[in-house]
Amino acid sequence: MSLSLNWVSTFLGFLLIPSMYWMLPSRYNSFIKMIHLKLHTEFKMILGPSKTSPTILFISLFTFILCNNALGLLPYVFTSSSHIIYTVTLALPLWLSIMIFGWINHTQHMLAHLIPEGSPALLMPFMACIETISNVVRPGSLSVRLTANMIAGHILLSLLGENITNSSQLVPLIMIMQMILVMFETAVAFIQAYVFSVLSTLYTSEVV
Repeated sequence: MSLSLNWVSTFLGFLLIPSMYWMLPSRYNSFIKMIHLKLHTEFKMILGPSKTSPTILFISLFTFILCNNALGLLPYVFTSSSHIIYTVTLALPLWLSIMIFGWINHTQHMLAHLIPEGSPALLMPFMACIETISNVVRPGSLSVRLTANMIAGHILLSLLGENITNSSQLVPLIMIMQMILVMFETAVAFIQAYVFSVLSTLYTSEVV
């Protein structure tokens, strides 16, 4: 078995769900449901009054990314969300499915979306090129945003951790900075999962 087991951590969160989550009703289950209902309300507002709004897809995406971001804060756990291959695997199929659905079912709407309303006739070709480029780079921007934000904090934590052994006099200061950074990274884990799912919802709302 020469395969790396690092990526097993991606699905580790599903194995760590406490048993009280499955006991109804429980406070843990009620808390998760409250978050999901809040996300459903917000995603439904973004997607509009369509009866087929796929809010469950984006709620599941938020939960999956959040679990991986949070697990990455634990010591000796492989942080899958800080690798570009992980984020591209999430963003690219989602973007491709949205584009294929839009161009097959709403071709005129997709063509009209390439030229913003009120654009001068002389600038229409340039506006179409700009809109096309901005549309194509969306999966890349989604992937890089999540990867960069997750890996930046981990690099800082690693650098500070290495300096503890080299500078014994600054250990209290470094420990305080480490605790502040861990709290900051916890907030980033929530925020980046939310940003990724909200932007995916916004891109879908242009097609649905």
